Amino acid sequence: MGDLTKFWRHPRFDDLCLLKARFIRHRYELHTHPTYVLAVVTQGCERLRIGTRREVAPAGSIIIVHPEECHDGEAGIAEGWSYRTLYPSVQLMSDVSRELGRQAAPVFGRRVIDDHSLTDMLSRAHRAAEGDDPDEAELTMLMALRVLIMRYADSDGGAEAREHSGARRRFALYADAMDQKHGGSSDLRRLAQLANVTRFQVIRDFKLVTGLTPGAYVRNRRLRLAGHLIEQGTPIVEAALAAGFADQSHLSRSFRSTHGITPRMYRRAYMQEQERLA
Repeated sequence: MGDLTKFWRHPRFDDLCLLKARFIRHRYELHTHPTYVLAVVTQGCERLRIGTRREVAPAGSIIIVHPEECHDGEAGIAEGWSYRTLYPSVQLMSDVSRELGRQAAPVFGRRVIDDHSLTDMLSRAHRAAEGDDPDEAELTMLMALRVLIMRYADSDGGAEAREHSGARRRFALYADAMDQKHGGSSDLRRLAQLANVTRFQVIRDFKLVTGLTPGAYVRNRRLRLAGHLIEQGTPIVEAALAAGFADQSHLSRSFRSTHGITPRMYRRAYMQEQERLA
C-alpha cells in the first residue's frame, strides 16, 4: 500500500482544516504553519523534529506544534505511519482558551503526549468532522480542545523565553526587507548590511527566531502566499507564478514536500466548502 491523503475543512469552523493520511515513503521538509498542528498517530510511528527537539511519536500519541514553529517528519518504522491531523487557527484556540478562563493563545510545554482518553476524544472529533452531522462535529471538537487545553496548556500562557532579544529586532528588519521584494529574497549580504551584522549572524537570527535557514524561510513564505491565493480561487498556475515559483510543477513538488498534499487537493477542500455554503 502506498501513501494516502485526504484534506478538508471542518463543517462548522471555517478556520479549522483537517488531514487524514498514511505515509510510508513521504518525508516532510522543515516548514511552519500559521496555525497549530494537532496530530493523533493512529498506526505505526513518526519521527520528527519540532523546533530544536527530536521526537518519536508512536501509535496512540498526540503531536503538538505551535504556530510558526518549524517541524519536519518521516516514518519512524519501515511500515510508516498513519495519523489524523487538525490545523486550528490561533483565533480558534484563543477563543476556546478564553472561554475556559485563560488568557490568549495556549502554549504547550510538551510536544508529544501519551494520553489515551484525549487521543480517543481527538480521534472521535476528527471522524465526526467527516460525517454528516455538523452539530456533533462542533460539540466533539470543542470538548476535545477543552480537555487538551485544560490538561496540558501552561497555566500562565507565556511563550518560552528566547535567547538574545536582539535577534527578534534584527529579524523584523530582515522580514520587512524581504516583504518589499517580490517573492522574497535570502540575499545574506544585503540582509547583513541592513542590520549591520555579519552574514553568519543573519543565519543565527533566522534559526533562533524561526528555526529555519533564510532560504527555507523564503520557500515557506512563498508556499504560504501560494496557499492563500489558491484559497481565494486563483488558478494554481497563476498562484505559482505570483508566489515566485518557476512553474506549477515546481509549486506542486514543494507543496507536497511540506504539506503532504498537492495544491489541487488543497484547492478542492476550499471549493467544496464554498459550494456547501452557496
